[in-house]
Amino acid sequence: MQKSSSASSLGPGGLDLSQAFFKPIQDTAPPSPTKRHTKISVIGVGNVGMAIAQTILTQDLADELALIDAKPDKLRGEMLDLQHAAAFLPRTKIVASLDYSVTAGSDLCIVTAGARQNPGESRLNLLQRNVALFSKIIPPLAKYSPDSILLIVSNPVDVLTYVSWKLSGFPSNRVIGSGTNLDSSRFRFLIADHLDVNAQDVQAYIVGEHGDSSVALWSSISIGGVPVLSFLKNQQITYEKETLENIHKAVIESAYEVISLKGYTSWAIGYSVANLARSLLRDQRKIHPVSVLAKGFYGIDGGDVFLSLPTQLGRGGVLGVTNIHLTDEEVQRLRESANTILEVQSQLGV
Repeated sequence: MQKSSSASSLGPGGLDLSQAFFKPIQDTAPPSPTKRHTKISVIGVGNVGMAIAQTILTQDLADELALIDAKPDKLRGEMLDLQHAAAFLPRTKIVASLDYSVTAGSDLCIVTAGARQNPGESRLNLLQRNVALFSKIIPPLAKYSPDSILLIVSNPVDVLTYVSWKLSGFPSNRVIGSGTNLDSSRFRFLIADHLDVNAQDVQAYIVGEHGDSSVALWSSISIGGVPVLSFLKNQQITYEKETLENIHKAVIESAYEVISLKGYTSWAIGYSVANLARSLLRDQRKIHPVSVLAKGFYGIDGGDVFLSLPTQLGRGGVLGVTNIHLTDEEVQRLRESANTILEVQSQLGV
């Protein structure tokens, strides 16, 4: 498919009207070489990919947005649909192509593409097809944008982030999975809803696998700077551990509920990933629970594994993992979560 973007050659014979329309002032100098042009590429223009693209545009996070997909008609249609909203959005160059060369020079490559599960297909077979798909996606991204950050959104995100790290040859700080960033947002919402406070005042993390073996860090939850469990203990307020487990269970099941109701999830993951993009490209140095190389943390030593830990993100990618205190039970559950991912990787042979 021919890549397309806005052009100024509308005159006879392709005359560049921008030169005729504007008259330059005297004694000018070329643009400063220090001015940074930010480019983001989104691979996969399904519901998730387009929710991410739309949120990136509305939040003015990029000067250029490149879209890649294997379906030419769908890809061109999505590109045109976004371009037609130009009058309502910050100025962003939007391009699209089947050819990965369109992603050249990207600061951030966001991968949402993934194979759909066929009726009766095993999870392992689906994983194997996704690994095969990634072997065609990641190497060209690394070729055309060797200094970019890879942000993996496709599921199972932890295993595919590990696969992307291996296929790209990138240092581990520049390969990140969206992980439990959205799970933690759902967690904060449910706690805030229980206590009738703003979710932004709730500090709470889900770590480990983005999946059934995820771990809720109850010991470190705070609201407005007040540690919740310590407060309840000091005030001699009793609570049922089952209540806490039910909130965590609701976090795990929330995505399934959305899928059962509307067929897919899109908006929440769109905002979540745009939030990560902002922290990375704007060097915000914010803490996010994202999937990173976790070997060596909290006694995780069974092999190279990516899972979510509270991580500081900035322009260089992963700047460090927060040295957050975990209870013995939380550490044990985190190790079990790591082993769950490692077992899947061993079955795949990756």
